[in-house]
Amino acid sequence: MSALSVISQATTEHLEPAERIHYWEDYNRRALVGLSCTSYSEQGLLARQTNIELGALRLADISGNSHAVERTPQTVRSAPKDSVFASLLLTGEAVFLHENGCLAATSGELCVYDTRRPYLFGFSSSMRQILVDVPRELFTQACGAHRLPGPMLFGRGTAREGALVAALAALLGELTALRGGPHVPADAEGAVLGLLGQLTEGRTGGPTGPDAYRSQLIVAEDYIERHLHDPRLGAAQVAGVMGISARHLGRIFASTGRSPARHIVERRLVRAHRELLAPEARQTRIADVAHRWGFSSQAHFTRLFHARFGLTPSEARAEATR
Repeated sequence: MSALSVISQATTEHLEPAERIHYWEDYNRRALVGLSCTSYSEQGLLARQTNIELGALRLADISGNSHAVERTPQTVRSAPKDSVFASLLLTGEAVFLHENGCLAATSGELCVYDTRRPYLFGFSSSMRQILVDVPRELFTQACGAHRLPGPMLFGRGTAREGALVAALAALLGELTALRGGPHVPADAEGAVLGLLGQLTEGRTGGPTGPDAYRSQLIVAEDYIERHLHDPRLGAAQVAGVMGISARHLGRIFASTGRSPARHIVERRLVRAHRELLAPEARQTRIADVAHRWGFSSQAHFTRLFHARFGLTPSEARAEATR
């Protein structure tokens, strides 16, 4: 199990506007990477950062107003950093300038780039990102790529790519919210690396790593959880979004002891059970709950519910009320 702990935190909000840039540059030089910063706001730079250790990885949860950070050729030489950064933009819009062009990113997109190459990352409005700092040797092992062909933007190129980025966003969001404690997902470090490997392998020529099934399972479970309301949800739909065959999806779920179809039914039953027992939903019709969670009929829902919980939906609700 990967350990998760906060290394350091910083904010410029308690400083005079004239002092904020220098403080932010000095903090990042020590905690993350050497860079120079420019503020575009009359208030100066208002920014917060929390750096989290996840095994050999570092996560940086960064938010701020409009600004730009730049890693110039001189900074690359004077403050070397041999890592691959994966920056997931949660809110705002950004431009990423590099020696061969420009990338435009919006919320929900992921930019992967080499810290040994100069770049400028500019944010035109309030922003929040989660940055994953992957040591180059570890990135090579996990993603099978000795050299990035250039900065890469992921998010909405294909349905599979979108599903992978969404799964990574859900995992990173969970990790940054936990910031330690007993409920850290098992081998979260391997799951993050596995998702990055699946995203980058098509553009770097790297092979799928040994953790592919585990990271693919995260993607599949995340997609299923977000589409439980869809009555058409099934193994074929999940496999199609991921760009794999239904048979391969079955192999991915083998470690759980359930088929994809059984997993979908289980998650629907759990969510329906939770809603039925919620005090605020006591007046909701059972048929409406069944329909909302993708069951074809109330009778079908009742049979499955009784087999799973040993009570009919009406009995479970009555018992909860008592």
